[in-house]
Amino acid sequence: MGSPDLVVVGAGVIGSWTALRALEGGRRVRLVDAFGPGDVRATSGDESRITRASHGTDRLYPIWSRESREAWIALGEATGNPIFEDCGVAWFAHESGGFEADSEATLRGLGIPVERLSPAEAGARWPIRTDDLAFVLHEPEGGALRARQGVRATAAAVERGGGSVEQRRVVPGRVAGRRLLDVTSTDGERLPADDFVFAAGPWLATLFPSVVGPLLSVTRQEAHYLGAPAGDERWSAARHPAWIDLGAAFYGIPSIDGRGFKVAPDEYGPAVDPDRVDRVVTTEAAAATRAFVARRFPALVSAPIVEGRVCQYETTPDTHWLIDRHPDFDNVWLVGGGSGHAFKHGPRIGQYVVDRLDGVLDPEVDARFSLVRPREPGHYGAPPRPAPAGR
Repeated sequence: MGSPDLVVVGAGVIGSWTALRALEGGRRVRLVDAFGPGDVRATSGDESRITRASHGTDRLYPIWSRESREAWIALGEATGNPIFEDCGVAWFAHESGGFEADSEATLRGLGIPVERLSPAEAGARWPIRTDDLAFVLHEPEGGALRARQGVRATAAAVERGGGSVEQRRVVPGRVAGRRLLDVTSTDGERLPADDFVFAAGPWLATLFPSVVGPLLSVTRQEAHYLGAPAGDERWSAARHPAWIDLGAAFYGIPSIDGRGFKVAPDEYGPAVDPDRVDRVVTTEAAAATRAFVARRFPALVSAPIVEGRVCQYETTPDTHWLIDRHPDFDNVWLVGGGSGHAFKHGPRIGQYVVDRLDGVLDPEVDARFSLVRPREPGHYGAPPRPAPAGR
């Protein structure tokens, strides 16, 4: 490959799909990452992520998630290793109105399959306690994504298509007027290109502290995997949906590939440095998980925690992503602020970034992801989480 048209910094879900879409569009692409695709320290790491269409009254995200779902399925078929697990997604609604009811109306209006179950119907279908719920909203075509596998498959597709995927840490390099000329690796090598996309996840604020730092909070998040009783298949993806309990601030994914039944709190943890945080789960978080499981999944009250994971969110104030040109450079794009809901949209975000590079404008969408737009604290239509400490 000659000198690349585009260098993408960060081989997580957003960077990898941006690189792949750019390559498919005819660009020469170099994808670089400090740790390599699928590393445990990346926000795109871990084994699984939920993919769902419900986003309250918002209509853009359901459309993007559905388009991305098709891309994930196609990538899995192309590699012979399925990435999408069609287990469905169940939302546990604590009141008759609110986010889940708004989502149902939006999805029906968009023609996206959805069903409303009474607490009794949901309790009969799955081993969950439902007596404190108003209803359960079920997305039969939602499910889970094999996260680490998906990121690595996307990066591998970049290589198969003639792009370069390299493990190296880089920082912005030489400047000429309003153009960045190259990025510089820690070993001193300069990587030139016509355009640069920085999709560095929690490290984006470190690379551009004055521009991005005020917009991103990086917080420590934990997840636990429970081992179901021997011979009990009710907790596998073949029998149980992924699920979200907004009222209790927990979500989870059924056992996929024998990994265990995933349960994770959806409240912001403490602010962390992604380079230095010890990724060992705490006894306090494990106790909170057990207390929730006892209430919602009583049949798992004695199930052992077979694995624990620590990752991070990088969150904008309103949880809408940051996708915009750097204010000082005409050829530098900043993409990040996944805010706990970007993974499922990776293919569509990548296409959007490439469209912006090509000069395609969509004023309403562009404004949503703007670097300079005032952002009021919120959560894209869902009940807001408490703001991360230190914001």
